[in-house]
Amino acid sequence: MSQASAARSRVRDAAPLFAALGDETRLRLLFRLSSGGPGSITHLSADSPVSRQAITKHLQVLSEAGLVKSSRRGREHVWDLEPKRLADAHQYLDRISQQWDDALDRLKKLVEE
Repeated sequence: MSQASAARSRVRDAAPLFAALGDETRLRLLFRLSSGGPGSITHLSADSPVSRQAITKHLQVLSEAGLVKSSRRGREHVWDLEPKRLADAHQYLDRISQQWDDALDRLKKLVEE
């Protein structure tokens, strides 16, 4: 795989991840799952201005991005965080940060010459 092809593949993988992270309600759900552990729709929608149906749709978006997973416990679906996908987001951001640092270093050297 060429370097350009690998870069396109990373972008295709990262785009749905960051799109899912780009919504306030979904971020609140992730914070809630990370601090309170797995939860049902009832638990996750408690004290939320958003309906249970909307919470379900947001969780489906997060699930499609690989950020959460659901399992069935009795009659309820219980949602849990997928830490690996958050680690992927962290790696993408680290890579971008490093590229910016490298670009700034090159600019600094150019200006200093």
